[in-house]
Amino acid sequence: MEDINKYKKNAVNLKIIKIIDIFIAIIACFFIIYVFVINQDILLKTIIGIIIVVLASLYGIFNFEAKETMSVNENTKINKLVLINNKGIEMNEWLIDDQTSMLIGKSSTDKNVDIDLSGIEYEALINYEHAVLNNVLGMWYIEDIDSVNGIGLKKAHKFKKMKLKYETPYRLGKGDTIYIANTRLLVK
Repeated sequence: MEDINKYKKNAVNLKIIKIIDIFIAIIACFFIIYVFVINQDILLKTIIGIIIVVLASLYGIFNFEAKETMSVNENTKINKLVLINNKGIEMNEWLIDDQTSMLIGKSSTDKNVDIDLSGIEYEALINYEHAVLNNVLGMWYIEDIDSVNGIGLKKAHKFKKMKLKYETPYRLGKGDTIYIANTRLLVK
């Protein structure tokens, strides 16, 4: 329930940011009209014009990157996780598209997990309850719940993997790679 409240709060924050963006755009329009229509100073028009072009370019770049990482549509919908060996060969796969939550770890006689990494080469480094995947509003998140060795995540558009913080959800996207011990799970 706490996670859902966080996500709702983020949605409210995004709406507030859009309202602020609209307010800034209105003020900028009045400023541009003053500088380029009412004012007759050529040097001021040139300087302000250059500043506007630079700021608009930076805004466009950051806005494009934010939308690229935040967008969710059918092309980015996550359907499965694929276990990849050291040579890049697919060893196993788990369909996750219709699930709401999935536990990653090792199954035992007492407990079953949804994504069972028992029997793999680095099994000794994997906890019985290592991580959890949660689907919230069509977006998948991974969270380190009880691991000794931690979890790594390499985003599809990044070159470097990061270590996940304990009990902190991280959004997954198609093409991301999850590292549990030396085991790789490709998000497809």
